[in-house]
Amino acid sequence: MKIACWNVNSLKVRLPHLTDWLATEQPDVVCLQETKTEDANYPRAELEAAGYHSAISGQKTYNGVAILSKRPAEDVQIGIPGFDDEQKRVIAATVDGVRIVCTYFPNGQAVGSEKFEYKMRWLTALTDWLRDELTRHPQLALLGDYNIAPEPRDAHPDWKDDIHVSPEERAAFAGLIALGLTDAFRLFEQPEKSWSWWDYRAGAFRRNFGLRIDHILLSAPLAARCTACVVDKAPRKLERPSDHAPVIATLS
Repeated sequence: MKIACWNVNSLKVRLPHLTDWLATEQPDVVCLQETKTEDANYPRAELEAAGYHSAISGQKTYNGVAILSKRPAEDVQIGIPGFDDEQKRVIAATVDGVRIVCTYFPNGQAVGSEKFEYKMRWLTALTDWLRDELTRHPQLALLGDYNIAPEPRDAHPDWKDDIHVSPEERAAFAGLIALGLTDAFRLFEQPEKSWSWWDYRAGAFRRNFGLRIDHILLSAPLAARCTACVVDKAPRKLERPSDHAPVIATLS
């Protein structure tokens, strides 16, 4: 089973990239972030033609998440239960017995800002919900754009901003790991300076100046089945790319 996450940064703009990538990689499940499209405008027909069912939670201009799957998704949950939030950042569903949780974590803007406080409240709510969700679904994968580089090796050494690398954000990521989740990428030896996001500005991709902020966390039963996890940089090299690259995990 091949599962993946990709912040496409506008599904409308990146749809040709996505359908080409699906045809090449043939993932079983893909979690998309920043679809930036309302449900009524979601390209369901085009993705069905590519061989994928969709569970969606869209929003105009901002946010938006979707789960694409070769087999129909079941027991779809939109949002974090009990957390009042107009922003479309979470969708969960069960595919082939695996609970897939697709997430777009808040950016946070700047440490100490109102948006940062929202990010930390959101993270607390997510963690509390997942604690119960893992009890119900021992086979669970948490995929998405976390907007957190969890360790110093996950950020370029010259990254000067506090956001994405603050102690508070890293502690929240560690709180997710403490639930019994495992960072699939770190199950394997990886090249140094492996990132999943590069700014559009200042030739960041060409200079490999980036962050690893897109993650796949796996519950213990799934981590035991994980045989590979990689960042696919190829779509980032295309014309008009997303600023994120897909992350792919393979389960035996």
